[in-house]
Amino acid sequence: MTAQVPDAQSFDIQAYMTHGVERVVSDVLRATFRNPKESAYMLQFAAATRTASKKRKEAEQKGDHIPPFLIASITSQCNLHCAGCYSRCNHATVDAAPVSQLTDQEWQNIFEEADELGISFILLAGGEPMLRRDIIEAAGKHPHILFPVFTNGTFMDEAYFALFDRCRNLVPVMSIEGEKEITDARRGKGVYDRLISNMDEFHRCGLIFGASVTVTTENIREVSSHSFLQKLSDRGCKAVIFVEFVPVTEESKHLAPGDDDRGYLRGEIDRLRQEHPEMVYISFPGDEKSSGGCVAAGRGFFHINSHGGAEPCPFSPYSDVNVRDTSLREALKSPLFLALQAGDILKEDHPGGCVLHEKREQVEQILFSGQNDSPAH
Repeated sequence: MTAQVPDAQSFDIQAYMTHGVERVVSDVLRATFRNPKESAYMLQFAAATRTASKKRKEAEQKGDHIPPFLIASITSQCNLHCAGCYSRCNHATVDAAPVSQLTDQEWQNIFEEADELGISFILLAGGEPMLRRDIIEAAGKHPHILFPVFTNGTFMDEAYFALFDRCRNLVPVMSIEGEKEITDARRGKGVYDRLISNMDEFHRCGLIFGASVTVTTENIREVSSHSFLQKLSDRGCKAVIFVEFVPVTEESKHLAPGDDDRGYLRGEIDRLRQEHPEMVYISFPGDEKSSGGCVAAGRGFFHINSHGGAEPCPFSPYSDVNVRDTSLREALKSPLFLALQAGDILKEDHPGGCVLHEKREQVEQILFSGQNDSPAH
C-alpha cells in the first residue's frame, strides 16, 4: 500500500496546516455544542485561530515559515514505566528529578513568543507534564492557544479539576490502551480504574477531555471497536487521538502496525467520523498522508524537549539548536530543520509509524554533517 503524495511543486504546506487547524476547531465546536461554556470558549478560540493564521501568512510572505503546532515536553520525569515507551528507550524520560531542564519562566517566555508568532496549538507532554503544575497554570493564561495536556492521568486532583474548569484552553488528553486488561498490562495495575474515575469526574463537572491511544497489533481491533469508543463517548470524551506505536527496540517491532493494520485503521476512522460526529478522531501519522508527507521538523510542527533542544519531533530526538540560546523564530531556521524540509526524507513512504525514526541514520548524517561544517567545530 503506497501513499499518494502530492507533487512537491504544487503542495502548499501552509494552506494544508491552516485548513487542518480550521477543521479541528470546527470538529471540536460540533462535538461540544451541547456544552454552552465550552462552546463559548471554542467560538472565541476560532476567532483567535483566524488571527493566528493571518500572522503566519504574513510571516510566510516575509520568508519565515511558522507552523501552527508545537509539542512541548515540559519535563523528562515520569512515574510510570509503560511497556515499550519510546521516550524511556531514548533516555528522554527518567525517574530522577530532571537536571538543567527549562525553568517555569523560560517556558512562559516560549508560550508568549508562540502566541505572538501565531502558533495555535501547543501539546504539553513529558515525561508526565502534570508534575509541573506551575507551567500548566502559566499555559492557562494564554487563551489564544489551545493546550492539549497529554497525561497518564495519575496526578489528577481537585486543584487540577478547578484549573481545567477555569482555563478552558487547557484540555487533558489521557492515555488509555483499550479496556482494563490491556491498559493495566502496559501502564500498570490500577491505572485503568484511575482513568475511568477521572473521566467520570470530568463528565460530572461538564469539562471536556480527550483520550490518547497508542495503537499496536495487539489492541488495534479493541480500540477501534464500537464498545470501547462508546464507553468513552458516554463518559463525555470529545476527542480520540490514535498514535501508531513506534518500535525503538528490536523486541517491540512486532507491536508496530503493518500496512494492512494501517489500512484497516484508516477505514475505521473514516467511518467513525461519518457515523459518530460527537467525537473528534485524529490519527498520527495517518492524517499526514494527505499532507505530502511527514509534517515534522517545522513543516507543520516541531518539538522542544525538556532541556530546550528544538527537535523535528519526539520520535526523532536530534537537535542542533536550543531555545535557551535563541528565539523560536530563529530555532525554526535550524540547519537540521531546513535540510529536512529541503530533502526527500519527510516525503518518503515508510513501513513504520514515524519516517524520521525509520530513517534515523540519514537524519544523523544530516545533523553531524551540519555540525562539522559549523565554524564552532
